[in-house]
Amino acid sequence: MARHTSPGAGRPTKPPSQNPPVANRSRNFRTTEFGLLALAWVITSSFYVLASLGAQGTMPARFAFFLGGVVLISLLMHFAIVRYAPNASEILLPIATLLNGIGYVEIARWDPPFAKEQAFWYLISAIGLVLTLKFVRHVRDLDRYRYLTLVAALILLVAPLVPKIGTTINGARLWIAFGPISLEPVEFAKILLVFFFASYFAANRELLSTPTQRLGGRTFVPPKVLVPIFAAWGISIVILGAENDLGFAILIFALFVALLWVTTGLRSYVALGLGLLVGGAFIADKLFSQVQIRVSEWLDPWTVANLNLSHQLVDGWFSIAAGGITGTGLGLGHSGNIPFITSDMIFAAVAEELGFIGIVLVLCLFGSFVGEGFRIAQRATSDFVRLTATGLSALMGFQAFFIMAGVLRLLPFTGITLPFMAYGGNSLIANYLIVAILVRISDEGNTERHGGEIVAVQLTHVK
Repeated sequence: MARHTSPGAGRPTKPPSQNPPVANRSRNFRTTEFGLLALAWVITSSFYVLASLGAQGTMPARFAFFLGGVVLISLLMHFAIVRYAPNASEILLPIATLLNGIGYVEIARWDPPFAKEQAFWYLISAIGLVLTLKFVRHVRDLDRYRYLTLVAALILLVAPLVPKIGTTINGARLWIAFGPISLEPVEFAKILLVFFFASYFAANRELLSTPTQRLGGRTFVPPKVLVPIFAAWGISIVILGAENDLGFAILIFALFVALLWVTTGLRSYVALGLGLLVGGAFIADKLFSQVQIRVSEWLDPWTVANLNLSHQLVDGWFSIAAGGITGTGLGLGHSGNIPFITSDMIFAAVAEELGFIGIVLVLCLFGSFVGEGFRIAQRATSDFVRLTATGLSALMGFQAFFIMAGVLRLLPFTGITLPFMAYGGNSLIANYLIVAILVRISDEGNTERHGGEIVAVQLTHVK
């Protein structure tokens, strides 16, 4: 008797436990991100209510409008990630949302008009994130525009020096004005410099890592490999020095040395970086008055001459001390007399009202963001993408460290913005662009990794 077989008998079948393809598996599975976003909404709205009750003794006006705005804007970004980068990291957006929310509460507490502007810039930042995810489908494609990104970055850096366009605010010439609109182009130039550094280091990794030039019985890296990258770094530093911007000059220098070390693994570059730092600091101290003032305030802020300028920091230290371990409570602080409390010194405001516990919370959030960025870099699909993710993550970490260390007097005070938290539309937009790029890199890495695993499993069963 003939044996009857069903159609498809004898073909290899996929075990029931096998995961379906990535595209189907991840389409509706960003519940972790949504849950963390909900937690950020709860914490932010609770802080907002407590700050109003502490300061005014009443519930905040238009609270439902505030909460609805926060939820809708963050959901816009969440669904954009679900649509365009479904396999990306699920913690970057919630971390950014919570940091942004804590900063917004302090801005609304001390300067309500600024809070309205910050809410508008939050919406623009969300739109920027959505557009970046929609149009930048592969970060590796940006490697083709190495020198175009460098030229664009230098144009943005030079723009504030152009007469009738650039404007000086608080001694730093960092802004360009078009009618009522002011922009700080250095915030976007730093991202373009990350692309250039990553592209150049990735293309010349072997040459930068292998000493071949012999001099005096020792071998060195060929100077022709180092000249272009050092020239780009040097030009950027000179421009920022001309604009009296100590903070971003240090930031770009730290980024440059960090990426050079990550690319090559040679400790000699770290030593070279320290030597350049010492030499550059000596030259800057002789040439730029702002550097002299900042260093003098850092070394001895209590002299009569320095106190006229350093009282911003001194007031901030008193506020931090008043916060203690648990803080004075939201809405109960007295930081309103500190100049630029919602921008340069927002870290002091958070430390006073949330105390040491609040400082630890902020540090953990930034640490988690940078750590996740480095994890994304490890899973990247090419050297350029890996260095880009590393550079953007380091950029965020360095910027947060420099401003917090400046407020705490561990380093000279630079006045750069605390990412996501400080008032400033340009900074907020640039920060969310960094989130978008890291999300895209994460999605690329996870998609290709999971796709490779599925193909390998299918081939195994065919055998």
